[in-house]
Amino acid sequence: MANGTTPAAVWARVSTEGQDPTNQLLALAAHREYDVVTTYELHASAWKGHHHDVLKQALDDAHRGRFKVLIVFALDRLSREGAEATLRVVRQFRERGVAIISHEEPWLTASPEIQDVLLAFAGWMAQQSSKRKSENIKAGLAKRKAQGLPVGRQPGAKDRKPRKRSGYMARWERQRAGREDA
Repeated sequence: MANGTTPAAVWARVSTEGQDPTNQLLALAAHREYDVVTTYELHASAWKGHHHDVLKQALDDAHRGRFKVLIVFALDRLSREGAEATLRVVRQFRERGVAIISHEEPWLTASPEIQDVLLAFAGWMAQQSSKRKSENIKAGLAKRKAQGLPVGRQPGAKDRKPRKRSGYMARWERQRAGREDA
């Protein structure tokens, strides 16, 4: 992806380990007018905030001047936390002299004033979409439960791959160890 003269970074994020960001990366490869110097590829949910460490790294790299453009597939790949969070992220990059280009939102090249209004709306839409998905999943689970069908992991079910000892389980183990030592 290195043909242009302006240094750029690519941001590709998928929500789970089982998803693949290849489609995003292929779409972003079309931006040949930029010299891609780094790629931030994440397999983490933006809704839960798991991407904040990588976002901080990207902001630090922007501050150091490693790139002048951040190319994203869509704004909701940066944040689904609502209008203010989306505006905050874009402003932080702007303050570091970095423009954000979105494959899915070509209007992002508008003037900063118009951009802020559209960003707020796009951030709100991403948050609403995420909430709607969550509500639909909960409704589906409630429907299965009401029908007497199994919900969740069934007794005796086998893991398809080894479980990770991170997240909730690791925190629970640390808390339990702390109580036992006390």
